Amino acid sequence: MKALKHGLFCLLVLFGTMNVQAETKIAVVDIRAALFNSEAAQAFGEKLKQEFAKDESEVKKVGDEAQKMQERIKKDAAMMSDSERAKMASEFELKAKEFNYLKNKFESAVNTRKQDFLRDSKPKLDRALEEVAKAEKVDLLLPREATLFVVPSLDLTPKVIEKLNAK
Repeated sequence: MKALKHGLFCLLVLFGTMNVQAETKIAVVDIRAALFNSEAAQAFGEKLKQEFAKDESEVKKVGDEAQKMQERIKKDAAMMSDSERAKMASEFELKAKEFNYLKNKFESAVNTRKQDFLRDSKPKLDRALEEVAKAEKVDLLLPREATLFVVPSLDLTPKVIEKLNAK
């Protein structure tokens, strides 16, 4: 009798859970793709390229100079005197430090601008997510990264991108 009650209880729990799942609408969204595929993000990317083109070319120029110096040292080291070799090594070291400094400065500036964009975009993204979830009558919206598999009809990313582009 005890086993029968336990079995019936398990069946009730199982069928009760299935009923709740049928009523809950779940969807996913690739937040990163939604944000970075929006028109605002693409315009920001173009603006960023233009804004930092000069700095990027300077970093590349100094890096190329350092690489040429290093190649020359390797190629001509056997023919150089100790003082010439030491001088070239010192110049190369200074050029490498300059390159690293410029590269770090450039990357830091770009990352700061990207973080500013993300910070400014977050409220718009949150509103778009909420509006799409309400319009689609979604009870639970999960990030795409948290799922192993999802049918395309449950992916709201294109609708979120559309909503972001409409603003």
